Amino acid sequence: MNLRTVSLASLLFLACVLPATAKETKEITYKFKNAEPVVFSHDYHLGKYNNNCRICHNTLFNLKNRKRFTMVEMEKGKSCGACHTGMKAFSVANDAECGRCHKGKPRPVVFKMKGATDAVFKHEAHVPKLGGKCRTCHSNQNITGGRKVTMAQMEKGKSCGACHDDKKAFTVAGNCGKCHNGMAPPKTVVFKIKGVADATFSHDFHLGMYKCADCHTRLFAYRAGAKRYTMADMAKGKSCGACHSGKDAFASTGDCGKCHPGLKPAKLTWKTSLGEAFFDHEFHLGMYKCEECHTKIFQYRKGASSATMAQMEGGKSCGTCHNGKDAFSVKDDCVKCHNM
Repeated sequence: MNLRTVSLASLLFLACVLPATAKETKEITYKFKNAEPVVFSHDYHLGKYNNNCRICHNTLFNLKNRKRFTMVEMEKGKSCGACHTGMKAFSVANDAECGRCHKGKPRPVVFKMKGATDAVFKHEAHVPKLGGKCRTCHSNQNITGGRKVTMAQMEKGKSCGACHDDKKAFTVAGNCGKCHNGMAPPKTVVFKIKGVADATFSHDFHLGMYKCADCHTRLFAYRAGAKRYTMADMAKGKSCGACHSGKDAFASTGDCGKCHPGLKPAKLTWKTSLGEAFFDHEFHLGMYKCEECHTKIFQYRKGASSATMAQMEGGKSCGTCHNGKDAFSVKDDCVKCHNM
């Protein structure tokens, strides 16, 4: 038997063996967290294409670099979408055909939230309202882009906010209990403040007058301490100061004890060349309110508004009142402030 005869015999052998090998290729199962698996049948497709593996490999599916594709990508011709266009085979962009690959009913999607109850998306509630048109969401990258989004982003139209805008459906800016199952009334938020009593915010009290949407996320992100503001910021309308302006509610520049329970302003002392100087909050609060000094004259932090005696004599700091008219002058009676 010559070499040519051997080669011909080998080719005939391979021609017989390869189809059998291809036919034995297993089904591919794609698992989903919230739906039944999608099963790709090699047996069915190889029968359609005369056992020609190269129709898909490696032109559409790279066996060395396996990658999962989204429905949006398939609709643009990637993966299964290369053939399933409505011409060669049924289209992946046809809502009526979804059930040919996706068997069973989609399950609820549960989103775990830190500091809040789980949010639940129910397919069984949305699919009938959309007339079974799955692509309303699944072909929109803005809705099902795969990334987690914040409530602030939803309010701008991302994810659920694309529909839940108070026009097509209830707004994501309120109605928290409709998505967060078993949501208990929000807790009182405590803000730890260095050098002064903790500030507290009662959700229970405020929800008696306002809705979640009045504050979140226009004024506050849905996370305590996400952004801190100074009392000076609040006096300019930031944070709590948006309402606590002295018009809509008591001003943030006064009535400190309403937010800082148990507040007892300390007696302040400063070391100077003339001996220790002191300021008695208790004495002054018998005649004035916090807002008459804070933050117009003094910041809410010791040393932030320090001034020299010369500056005080010019009307700065303590000299605003201690001018010899409203109160004794800083030029006289040094022992009233300095332990000499």
